[in-house]
Amino acid sequence: MSIKTIIILVIAVLLTVVLMQNTDSVSFTFLFSHFYVSKLMLLAIVAVVAFILGILVGRPKKAKYDIEAYHDSIHQKENPNTLSDEDRDYIN
Repeated sequence: MSIKTIIILVIAVLLTVVLMQNTDSVSFTFLFSHFYVSKLMLLAIVAVVAFILGILVGRPKKAKYDIEAYHDSIHQKENPNTLSDEDRDYIN
């Protein structure tokens, strides 16, 4: 087993223990409404939302290629003369 798998298993076990120890009901206020919800349900919802957000934030981004910038960089290298016309007139 890899280290990543062991860490995931330890976190899952700890999360399960915390969820099972918090089964009593608590008062929950949401936009002027009062609800009695189990701590277990609130913690599970927060854990699922955090997991989904972690997946969305952690996935790799697609590389965007700027073809025009690439094309311009190739043509800039082909032109060794970097002086403008105004600079050439000043030097001569």
